[in-house]
Amino acid sequence: MRAVDLIHKKREGGELSASEISFLIKGYSGGDIPDYQMSAWAMAVYYKGMTERETAALTLAMAESGDQVNLSPILGVKVDKHSTGGVGDKTTLIIGPLVASVGVPVAKMSGRGLGHTGGTIDKLESIDGFRTELSRDSFIAQVNDIGLAVIGQSGDLAPADKKLYALRDVTATVESIPLIASSVMSKKIAAGADAIVLDVKTGSGAFMKTLEDSEKLAAAMVAIGTEVGRQTAAVISDMDQPLGFAIGNALEVAEAIETLQGKGPEDLTELCLVLGSHMVVLGGAASSFDEAKGLLREQLSNGKALAKFKAFVEAQGGDGSVIDDPSRLPQATRTVEVQAITSGYVTAIQAEQLGLAAMILGAGRATKDAQIDYAVGLVLRKKVGDEVREGDSIATLYVREEQGDTDNVADRVREAYRIEPNASQNKPLLLAVVTSAGVSRFAQ
Repeated sequence: MRAVDLIHKKREGGELSASEISFLIKGYSGGDIPDYQMSAWAMAVYYKGMTERETAALTLAMAESGDQVNLSPILGVKVDKHSTGGVGDKTTLIIGPLVASVGVPVAKMSGRGLGHTGGTIDKLESIDGFRTELSRDSFIAQVNDIGLAVIGQSGDLAPADKKLYALRDVTATVESIPLIASSVMSKKIAAGADAIVLDVKTGSGAFMKTLEDSEKLAAAMVAIGTEVGRQTAAVISDMDQPLGFAIGNALEVAEAIETLQGKGPEDLTELCLVLGSHMVVLGGAASSFDEAKGLLREQLSNGKALAKFKAFVEAQGGDGSVIDDPSRLPQATRTVEVQAITSGYVTAIQAEQLGLAAMILGAGRATKDAQIDYAVGLVLRKKVGDEVREGDSIATLYVREEQGDTDNVADRVREAYRIEPNASQNKPLLLAVVTSAGVSRFAQ
C-alpha cells in the first residue's frame, strides 16, 4: 500500500477502505507519511468529500491513535455533550449538574480556550481551589458517587487529529465537513461516552455561518456516531448574538449559578433545557423529550440542580461557598459603561467582535501560553430586539484598575451593535434537531 496511490484514488473520487484510511493515519502519526503527501490527500478530500463509511473509518482511526477512555466501571448510560463553540457559551456548567441531578451520569473531558474567552476548564478554575486534574480512578469514583466530574482533556486523546488539524490549518483545508466532523467525533469517541449530544452553532459568531452548512455538519457527526455504535443527536442553535449576557470566565460562572437557581437568561435556560432533555432521553431517564424537559424544569425550581453543582465543585476541591455567594468569585476592580451613541432598536450583534473585545481585556488567550484574567470581561445590557436610547448603557466592561485606555474596547463593542430606527423580527435561538432519522427544523 502506498500513500500516492490513495491520494490518486481520492483525487479521482474513489472511496477508500477502512484499512486504507488506517494506513494513512498510522503512517502520518508515525512519521512515515510526510506532510506534503498528507496535505495532498486532505486537499483531495476537500474537493471530493468522503462517504459516511470513510468518515466513520477516519474518526475511528484517529480515536485509536492515542488513549481511549474506558468508562465501563461507571454505572448507567454515560452521555457526553459537545458544543462547536460560541461567545458566552457556558452550557456545560449548567447542563452537567442539571442532567446529573436526574440520575444520568456525566463524565466529561473539556478543554481550555484559545481565542475570545476561556474554555470550560478555565471557567471552572476561576473557582478558588477547583482541580481539573484527577486520576482515572478518582474520576470514575466521583461520577459513581455524585454523578458528575469534569476534567481537562488528556494530551494523548486522538493525537492524530491534533497533528492533522495543524496541517489543515496551514493548507487551507479546514473547511471540509467530513474532516471537521471526524475531528470533533474522534475525541468524543475516544472519551468513552455511550451517547453524545451535539450543540452545533450557526451564524456570525460560529464557525458555520449558514443553517444549511450547520445541518450538513450535524448530519455528518450524527452519521459517524451511528456508524460506530454511539447514540448521537444534534441541536442546531443560533450564534448571531452571544448566549446569555456574560462574556468572561468568572462572569460566566456567576451567570451559570443564576441559571441553576432558575433565574438565568431566557435563551441560555432554554438551550440548556433542550440539550439536557436530549441527554436525559439518551441516558434512559425519560421516555420522551417532553417528559425529560419537565424533569429538568423541576430540578431547576426545587434547587436540586444547584445543589448538584455545589457538590461537584466541592468534590473537585473548589470553594463551594461561591455557589451561595458568587461575589466570592474573582472580581474586577473597575467597570466601564459602554453607551449607545444613537437611538433605535438593536437589530444585530456581531458576537465574534464582542468575544474579541473580551479577549483584549484579558478574558481569553491570543496565544496558547497566554495567561487568563478570570475576573475581566463584559456583560451585555441590551440584546437583539431591545430598544435603545442615546446614552443608554449597551454593555458593561469589567476591567482591572491598572488596565490602560479602554476606549478602543468600548468602540469595538459599539461597532458590534447594529442599532436601527425600526425593530426587526428576532431570529429564533433553536433552529433544528438532527438524529439518525434525519433533520427536523423547528417551526419558525
